[in-house]
Amino acid sequence: MTNRPSRRALLCGASALLAGSALAACTVSTNGNVTTITLNVAKIVAYGQAGLNAAATVTSYLSAFPAVSPYAAAITAAETALSGALQALSSTAGSTLTIDYNDATWRTRVDSVLNALAQVGAAISTAISGAGSALSSTVKADATTALSALHTIISLFDALVGVSAARAVAAPAMSEAQALRVLGVIR
Repeated sequence: MTNRPSRRALLCGASALLAGSALAACTVSTNGNVTTITLNVAKIVAYGQAGLNAAATVTSYLSAFPAVSPYAAAITAAETALSGALQALSSTAGSTLTIDYNDATWRTRVDSVLNALAQVGAAISTAISGAGSALSSTVKADATTALSALHTIISLFDALVGVSAARAVAAPAMSEAQALRVLGVIR
């Protein structure tokens, strides 16, 4: 019987290569038929903060254009959901450095952060496309850069937990370090 690496192990490894981060984002271990995924809480919190920063940044760009206020409201609602999901994870994790993604409770909390990040990305994308010519070219370019950075973060996060097949996410347009820098999360 050939012992092949799991899809999650491959995704975790690919994510680590993309990330180039000093902190290990995740580890995958197998004992018999049981595969355990351990996630770095600081990494998840950084990704969540990047999403909050993306929402705040794009909302501030849109605030100068009253015609697009419905889009800003949608981003704010997604930002609120992300903030709640991140707070739930952070308060439960406390000083814990790593969590076991195989545990149903942790999986729910991590997935909530990931899904809320995706909602922020979708709201920003809708705002940019819906605003059309109401935005200046500079604002549109800046908002698009923030969205691209957020898509990178979402893609890396998807890869960490091995759910990329469940959601269509484009390949990262920039490195993790670049995306975090664009979104004001300096690591």
